[in-house]
Amino acid sequence: MMLTKTEKNFSILFIILLAFEIATSSIDSTASLNYIAKPALLISLIVYFYKQSNHINKTIKKFTLLALCFSLLGDILLMFVSQSQNFFIGGLIAFLTAHIFYVLVFLKQRNRSKRGTLFITLMLLYGTLLFYILKDTLGEMLLPVIMYMIVILTMATSAFLRKDQVVKYSFILVFIGAILFMISDSILALNKFYQPLPFSNFSIMFTYAFAQLFIVFGLLKQP
Repeated sequence: MMLTKTEKNFSILFIILLAFEIATSSIDSTASLNYIAKPALLISLIVYFYKQSNHINKTIKKFTLLALCFSLLGDILLMFVSQSQNFFIGGLIAFLTAHIFYVLVFLKQRNRSKRGTLFITLMLLYGTLLFYILKDTLGEMLLPVIMYMIVILTMATSAFLRKDQVVKYSFILVFIGAILFMISDSILALNKFYQPLPFSNFSIMFTYAFAQLFIVFGLLKQP
């Protein structure tokens, strides 16, 4: 799968911004710079997608931009979780909304002849296992987390249902992105509600950032 020169150049910039975010969130002396580094990731992706997306369906463009903007809002809100639990709830709602917009984008390109029964079964098994691990520690977050899990599993499934309806590279990139997003959210949930995980900040941000990048690149591959 060959990247265009524009994609390569943006990928380099994006990786530099990601490294900057991970560094500033990991080193105490640079923590204040994280308030710039974290939003910069999604802002760069929003600008890139907006400039490169003139050729795609207007509704898909609008919904994707909304998904990215709500993701940016979620990133900003989660930076202030230490100040109040309400910021975590707000971040959860923002990312829930972002996932819903991605679901709408993917379903607009779905293969209506594909049922995806096996994949849906795998997603249900995955969701059930994750819920079983988390259920005793969720407390008042039980219902919000269940709702969030349903939406993200739906997002991954809707990405899979684009198979054979869009060009191959578009399907592969978007599908990988959706799975990475699911993994990132799973690590975050386990780290917050189950037990602290080693290198959680790195693994969450790495999977999340590349999830967004792959989804954007994949959507732009579809005429």
